[in-house]
Amino acid sequence: MLFTVVGAGYVGLSLAVLISRKYKVIVLDTDRQKVDLINKRISPFKDKEIEKFFSGNEIDLIATDDKKYAYGKSDYILVATPTNYNIETDSFDTSSVKSVINEALKENPNASIIIKSTVPLGFTDEINKINNTNNIIFSPEFLREGKALYDNLYPSRIVIGGKSETSKNFAELILECSEKNSSNLRIHHMSSKEAEAVKLFSNTYLAMRISFFNELDTFAEAEKISSKKVIEAVSGDNRIGNYYNNPSFGYGGYCLPKDTKQLLSNFQNIPNSLIKAVIESNKIRKQHISSSIINRKIKAVGVYRLAMKMESENFRESAVLDIITELQMKGIKIYLYEPYMRKCEIYDVELVKNLEKFINKSDLIIANRLTDEILVAKDKIYTRDIFREN
Repeated sequence: MLFTVVGAGYVGLSLAVLISRKYKVIVLDTDRQKVDLINKRISPFKDKEIEKFFSGNEIDLIATDDKKYAYGKSDYILVATPTNYNIETDSFDTSSVKSVINEALKENPNASIIIKSTVPLGFTDEINKINNTNNIIFSPEFLREGKALYDNLYPSRIVIGGKSETSKNFAELILECSEKNSSNLRIHHMSSKEAEAVKLFSNTYLAMRISFFNELDTFAEAEKISSKKVIEAVSGDNRIGNYYNNPSFGYGGYCLPKDTKQLLSNFQNIPNSLIKAVIESNKIRKQHISSSIINRKIKAVGVYRLAMKMESENFRESAVLDIITELQMKGIKIYLYEPYMRKCEIYDVELVKNLEKFINKSDLIIANRLTDEILVAKDKIYTRDIFREN
């Protein structure tokens, strides 16, 4: 059995490593540097589990940028290319997914194609119809940055869009490759459109939960009461739970900003207020954080890390970027400490790679997430991180 995974990002590479523990896997990516790193068993991004498997465990995996070689004899082709949100079209840009499917079908019309990229509702049915096939399946991923392979090894559930033998076989293959006890792991078989909805509603719920505790924190800060005490007592109710409740500067990253916007777009004329409120709440939170900093009349602000989560190097859609823009509009000088950034491309922001110099240059340091190294400057830090968790 031969698998091809297209896209060597968090989703693609973690899937490739997972499956390569049992089967032969080809990773296809257009980035030659990524291809070379993977073949040298160096992860192109930070993920402890991937690094562990690369350093010691036997895996049957090779990376390439040769499309003919990658597609030619594969039984399963997994599409894990990015689908960023396009504001102009008010929808995901699915051009990379469509391109991969067209190329794959041209080279190997008999392969089963599994879409792992997040797509709008109805996309999979539409692409099957366009290509006159029923062999394209949607199966969403539910991964955390920095723990993508771990979440594949120990999945919360497996969701498969499609009830064909192909979809059932693929679900069993993923179950076989995981470390989760099959009796504790449910496979959800449903239509492609239902599976697409599961992905969007799952991420929007997480965004809503983040927004809820951020608004709780805003209230506590304004009323001069303890956010920590209130959150701990609220979360003590088992119906609410003690997770995803650590205040932040707002949600960001690869998935939540784009998925919430896509879900709202799919509602169109369907009555709703909660979904649009989640997006609005995140904007208000970032504005509140910005105002709290601006009101301190600080001339130079140091930004400690852009990544939204600890042990992550993902800067995309970081809430901190919007806060930087607000501060710059008030004439505040911005210094950035981000060890994973080689060159700063943010307008008029000075990247300072030496931590001590960064601390000395900054009148105030804002940190979405705290780490031990920055606590040496605790008297300068403004953060809403209470529990030191993501």
